[in-house]
Amino acid sequence: MTEKTLATGRAVILYDGRLLDHADETLFTPPTAAASPAGGRGSTWIVQQGGDEWVLRHYRRGGLLARFLDDSYLWTGLESTRPWREWRLLYELYKDDLPVPQPLAARVVRSGLLYRGDLITRRIPKARSIAELLSVAAPVPWDAVGRCVRRFHDAGVWHADLNAHNVLLDAEGRVHLVDFDRSGHRSGATGWKQANLTRLRRSLDKLTQGRLEAAAWSSLLDGYRAGG
Repeated sequence: MTEKTLATGRAVILYDGRLLDHADETLFTPPTAAASPAGGRGSTWIVQQGGDEWVLRHYRRGGLLARFLDDSYLWTGLESTRPWREWRLLYELYKDDLPVPQPLAARVVRSGLLYRGDLITRRIPKARSIAELLSVAAPVPWDAVGRCVRRFHDAGVWHADLNAHNVLLDAEGRVHLVDFDRSGHRSGATGWKQANLTRLRRSLDKLTQGRLEAAAWSSLLDGYRAGG
């Protein structure tokens, strides 16, 4: 990786110099005609870049604080900002050949004690989330989903928001995880692994209104136990 940073006004941009010749504020300007895809609490756009497609995500809060702070976060230093931490985690996971989107650039814009942030990743071609597949009654390779989750757990990676919108299948049926905001490495006790699986199950139950087939979850767990 050729990690580069660029400071411009109140903004600082982090990017991979091997993938981008340069970086500036225009990279983070959402296309006016783009639609925000489903899933995730941030504002997300698909950006066409020649024959490539990028995913531009603007960080936004969830929960009660969203009503007051919306897209602003407390500044405690550049390295602890959410875009910086997610970009670095994604790069590490991508380098280790784990199925995640390739990180391209991150931006932090500071305003006194607060900051706003953005992240750009390369879009996984023709990928569809489990949530999308369930909505059209398309088949889901549940055992492969379980094996994928196990790969991350074996690498000590905790996903902060493992749900049906953040598990994607590409055109070849390979499973990927996306949206690693607030995620990171865990070690020691294994309770966090079960918590990840419980969160995913709760998401699936919500989408199916509690009608997820028992065989589907059993297959996922079988894949998880078998490992990646």
